Amino acid sequence: MAAFLSELYAAILPLILTAIAALLAQIIAGAAKVAKERWGIEVEARHRDALHSALMSGVRAALSRGLTGRAAVDSAVAYATKSVPDALARLGPSSEVLSRLATSKLREAQEKLGFAVGGVSKE
Repeated sequence: MAAFLSELYAAILPLILTAIAALLAQIIAGAAKVAKERWGIEVEARHRDALHSALMSGVRAALSRGLTGRAAVDSAVAYATKSVPDALARLGPSSEVLSRLATSKLREAQEKLGFAVGGVSKE
């Protein structure tokens, strides 16, 4: 009887170990996917915040130099392009999106600083 149990154990053990290994692999793969999604979103949020901050800094710098309208927007976009190249590479916004964001930041800064808030032309 002991010999039979020993043979049975020897035959079943590799199957049990294979099943346990497969289960652990699934658990690890699931955890890795969740971690990637979570940290990927956090990284994207940091890049987005950095881009918005750089655009606002660029707008403030443009306004301090007396630029307004399209010139201020272009200056802010140029500033952000030099300031946060990693964020731009990661997020991949088009030049039109950058221009719209900078226009929004210009209006926001003008309102805070008490400038006359008019339309920013698309010259």
